[in-house]
Amino acid sequence: MAPLGTIAVVSELDGLERALVVVAHPDDCDFGCAATTALWTGMGVDVSYCIVTNGDAGGYDRSIPRARMSEIRQEEQRAAAAEVGVSDVTFLGYPDGRVAPNIDLRRDIARVIRQKRPQRVLSQSPVRNFGRIFASHPDHLATGEATLDAVYPDARNPFAHPELLEQEGLEPYTVGEVWIMGGGGNTPDEVVDVTETADRKIAALRCHRSQYQDWSQLEDRVRSWLKATAEANGLGEGHMAEAFQVVQTG
Repeated sequence: MAPLGTIAVVSELDGLERALVVVAHPDDCDFGCAATTALWTGMGVDVSYCIVTNGDAGGYDRSIPRARMSEIRQEEQRAAAAEVGVSDVTFLGYPDGRVAPNIDLRRDIARVIRQKRPQRVLSQSPVRNFGRIFASHPDHLATGEATLDAVYPDARNPFAHPELLEQEGLEPYTVGEVWIMGGGGNTPDEVVDVTETADRKIAALRCHRSQYQDWSQLEDRVRSWLKATAEANGLGEGHMAEAFQVVQTG
């Protein structure tokens, strides 16, 4: 039997003041960690979002021009962020469906890290999950890889992307740890009891109106995931949880 993750409760923030969530698409942070985010913001943690793509390849309505879809998805993500206490949202504007973990993306994420100076970064897994293939969209994998590279070594190295320091005045910064969501079949290190904030996660997801039509089915599916995560990690019946693989990077 796999070891249980550490059950993280609200009071155990270990001095956390700032966190940054880096994901590929609008709505990824809401699927991956919105209930945890709501817990943290409720305790006074300053959480920022960095969304890599413009989301233009999403949606079910083919009549919407792709440029307009990008605008819609930014509006939806800002509304979703507000549902869980986040007001700081950065959009990098990369084309949806064509993300690669290249040097430009690494630089752009490193820039945000140096600007926001988070103690903890949350992002997607760079490892394909064959048991749950929908978590392993190519953009997710590329974003996870680029984020880890931006955390180590780029953001902390004064000689990486020298324009960040020399032209923009952004001093190097070391992130203490990365929490990977939806990760590659790995056993989670941290399992966060989100029973009290699951409804806020659902409210955030409901802001993405351009993406889904059957809301009752989506809500049932998300709640079943949260319940299964809680039960698999010893929280018991009636609880809900989000789980993360923790990478120490400090």
